[in-house]
Amino acid sequence: MDFIWETVLLFFVGIFLLRISGRKSISQMTLGTTIVMISIGTIIVQPIIETSVIRTIIAASIFIVLLILLEFLQIKFNFIENIVSGKSLTVIENGKINEKNLNKLRLSVDQLEKRLRQKGVSSIGDIRTATLETNGQLGYELNDDAKPLSLGEFKRLMNTYGYQPQLQEKTTSNIFNEINQGHKQPNPDHLQ
Repeated sequence: MDFIWETVLLFFVGIFLLRISGRKSISQMTLGTTIVMISIGTIIVQPIIETSVIRTIIAASIFIVLLILLEFLQIKFNFIENIVSGKSLTVIENGKINEKNLNKLRLSVDQLEKRLRQKGVSSIGDIRTATLETNGQLGYELNDDAKPLSLGEFKRLMNTYGYQPQLQEKTTSNIFNEINQGHKQPNPDHLQ
């Protein structure tokens, strides 16, 4: 019966330790954070099978401290960041695929095209530069002719022709108000 309470304790300690490690660790799993998270999961399960809860909490805490220290060192020293996380690699330059970097990344052209389609890009020729970031995400910059028209550019264009558009403000609340004002707005009843 004690193992149930120990499991509950380890669950809440695990949540607490992951919360301390920061949102970045959970949302952007790098190689180092993946190893730490798998290790913590393995360590937390051990007391259910074995007997030492305190040793498990200390070991998991050590992993989190090491993760925070490693992230701090990556911020302070560029060479450590290069060793641990690597660098972003350019996969498209001026509308042309960089096959050498694709081979380094073990990424096929089909996989690259899939990522581009998911981003809403339909032509490689529309891309000025695309990089595969260290967290596995694809970053890209469109050529000027392929960029969408922004509201500011539209207003300047209309002012050039002497037209002053009267744009209506939306009456719905801004979803960022809750964060900016530091308090919760009530959720709709059907989502409670």
